[in-house]
Amino acid sequence: MEARCRGYRHIAGLDEAGRGPLAGPVVAAAVLLPRGCRLPGLNDSKQVGESDRVRLFAEIVRRATGVGIGAATEAEIDRLNILQATRLAMRRALQALPLQPDFLLLDAVTLSGLSVPQRSIIKGDGLSCSIAAASIIAKVTRDRLMVEYHRWYPQYNFAEHKGYGTPEHLRLLREHGPCAIHRRSFAPVQQLCVGDARKLCSSVDQSESPLDRCATDADW
Repeated sequence: MEARCRGYRHIAGLDEAGRGPLAGPVVAAAVLLPRGCRLPGLNDSKQVGESDRVRLFAEIVRRATGVGIGAATEAEIDRLNILQATRLAMRRALQALPLQPDFLLLDAVTLSGLSVPQRSIIKGDGLSCSIAAASIIAKVTRDRLMVEYHRWYPQYNFAEHKGYGTPEHLRLLREHGPCAIHRRSFAPVQQLCVGDARKLCSSVDQSESPLDRCATDADW
């Protein structure tokens, strides 16, 4: 790897999951892999089946030098926009690492104001092992969060579509209106809120929401 050839030792790959859904947080992960680490089947999380993602998640957590997870809530997404919220989640993932990286590899995103050198790679989750590992960690963590949210809001079937704008989700959204974890700034949700704010824009206390329990434990 070019970064290692230049003398960097603690290279963190960063990626996110959940930029496109209509509900739930955007989750980012930062992963430090040891030199020469090989993880068979590792690839962009979108190219890996669910069972293999779960297997890889456990293997990455076991073998990585460090794993950090960060998230930005739907409220932060609405306030900042999805790109800035993604960057916020990535900064939080970096802060959660057990040791400070000396170089960052990111999937088509840059983070301003950092003293650590970085490189943004287009389609990096298919080209960098550490970015691909971060993609797996972020995706599995977010999927598990959405399964937890399904227990709070079973009428939306979040366990199945994970908040993405599938035909089923759109139908249930029209039927029940948005819940507290829907992104109000995203057009399908925004249109419903405008149509009937009293009925559709409900909220609940999320002081102990599943997002507060983000973890890297393989049994999570």
